Amino acid sequence: MSRRLSRPAFAFPSTLKSRSVPLYPTPDHFLQRTTCNRKYSNFPRHTNTQTLLPLSNPQPLSLAFSTSTQLHKRGGKQESKRNVEVATAKTVDIDDPYDFSELEAGIQRAIEKLKDDLSKLRPGGRFNPDIVEALRVQLTKGSKETVRLGDLAQVVPRGGRTVVIMVGETDHLKPISSAILSSPHSLNPTSSPNAPLELSIPIPPPTQESRQQALATASKDGETASHAVRQARGVQQKKLRAMSVAKKVGPDDLKRASAKMEKVVEGGNAEVKKVVEAARRVLEQG
Repeated sequence: MSRRLSRPAFAFPSTLKSRSVPLYPTPDHFLQRTTCNRKYSNFPRHTNTQTLLPLSNPQPLSLAFSTSTQLHKRGGKQESKRNVEVATAKTVDIDDPYDFSELEAGIQRAIEKLKDDLSKLRPGGRFNPDIVEALRVQLTKGSKETVRLGDLAQVVPRGGRTVVIMVGETDHLKPISSAILSSPHSLNPTSSPNAPLELSIPIPPPTQESRQQALATASKDGETASHAVRQARGVQQKKLRAMSVAKKVGPDDLKRASAKMEKVVEGGNAEVKKVVEAARRVLEQG
């Protein structure tokens, strides 16, 4: 006896027999499921309806930063000297290492001052009127203000051993006489009854002691001028060093500039020596 199979309790609808069922969910499946959940859910759903719009003028985000002082290792004199040279190179704008105009000007000032000082010495028994004109006169007693004698009176050489001072005002006679008497030149002014505004100064003849003193003064003036030349060289050397630290000049240019600087300084020292020797020859006469 054969056993008859019964029909299954479940069967696919006839509409699905003619088409294939996808093995994965479709977008429509998710849409139907969402609609169903919203329809039968007892809990309300809250949605955010706020719309974000792009900014028309976006502002950059600014952040505040705090800084602290950087600690450096304490250096000695060499480090401080280098910092000064770097600061000098930054503040002073010097691009030409062969510019020696300031050096030459300093040497020229030293030579001119030397000539002026030597001209005030007493050469060969002849008196230089500039010595009297350069004296300072105190017009008011007890006052620290002084006036140059050449601005108050006129100094005129008369003969080989006499100098006449022509005073402009009577009130200046006594202060001028006091200034001449207190000078280190051993001068003694005298007044004339025929010319009350004139002072005559007899010039004493030079002695061996006065000549030696004049020669020593000339040598001292020469040393002062040489020192001024060295100071001018130091200023130029400091500028070259500052340019080297600031990398404004190469090693080759720095070496050539230093060599030319030394030649300029040598010329200045030679001129100082020449002026002093000429003055000493004049002082030794007589």
